[in-house]
Amino acid sequence: MASAIIVDGLEKSYGTKKAVNCISFNVNQGEIFSLLGPNGAGKTTTVEILEGLRERDAGRIEVLGMDPWRQGYELHKRIGVIPQGFSFFDKQKPVEAIQYYAELFGVKVSAQKILEKVILEEAADTVFEDLSGGQRQKLGLALALVNDPEVLFLDEPTTGLDPQARRNLWNVIQGLKEGGRTVLLTTHYLEEAELLADKVAIMNHGEIMTSGTPEEIVSKYGSGKKIVIKGGEGVYSAIVRSGISGAFRNDNGEVSVPVRDRRDIISLVTSIESAGVTWGDIRTEEDSLEDVFVKLVGGTMDEGELRSKGVREGNSP
Repeated sequence: MASAIIVDGLEKSYGTKKAVNCISFNVNQGEIFSLLGPNGAGKTTTVEILEGLRERDAGRIEVLGMDPWRQGYELHKRIGVIPQGFSFFDKQKPVEAIQYYAELFGVKVSAQKILEKVILEEAADTVFEDLSGGQRQKLGLALALVNDPEVLFLDEPTTGLDPQARRNLWNVIQGLKEGGRTVLLTTHYLEEAELLADKVAIMNHGEIMTSGTPEEIVSKYGSGKKIVIKGGEGVYSAIVRSGISGAFRNDNGEVSVPVRDRRDIISLVTSIESAGVTWGDIRTEEDSLEDVFVKLVGGTMDEGELRSKGVREGNSP
């Protein structure tokens, strides 16, 4: 599959601070790719370089086969952007804003069709200052679509939205992918990346710690499946006496035991029943992308684990 975005050895410093430290990744055409990381990780700097808004210090960058800094004028005709904290003229209506952008790009569009695409047609004649947070973000996305872009850069597009507004915007973003567009998304919401992204890269201190599909990352760095049983100390003691191996623990009356397959589950339940202790609900759990993110970025995984799992191995996918 052809690459829409190529990043190879990208570096950017501000004085003595290395904001982006030799990172590399590819985004295929038609993919949603998510950059994850805490504040100050280097996500926004990376995105602004890809958009042609900042000049890089080193590395090779291509967006749709063009150098964003040297060929920005041509590139901007083919990309769409929602910056962090999107805002617009207070007294401008969405339908007027789209017409204004269409004139800037020199294109003819149907404002109504674009508003329908982002589910904002009901607010077509509402001035910007009266739009809700979710409606404002939808307007930002509508304006990013005016020039029918091949690649969209969405920098934390759902920050500050209520859960329903966020889900509405997720549906719009999924629709863009179904329409063949490539999306580079930065977000603080891990469940958002897990739901939307084909691939993710986790950044911290200007470096990519790991990248891949959400499933690959969870499988590689997660703690695997576990059974969680309500029962407290009685269940915990029965498991200890049974000789079942594993790093199980008792937290607030729930005992969690790592398992490999169904046979482990059967053996576990049989041991508890044989011990004659009282137990309650039982469920299966496994780490989410958010759990893995906290381990990697929060430093709860020690250096030996990081090395064994290949974190920061070459900063590339």
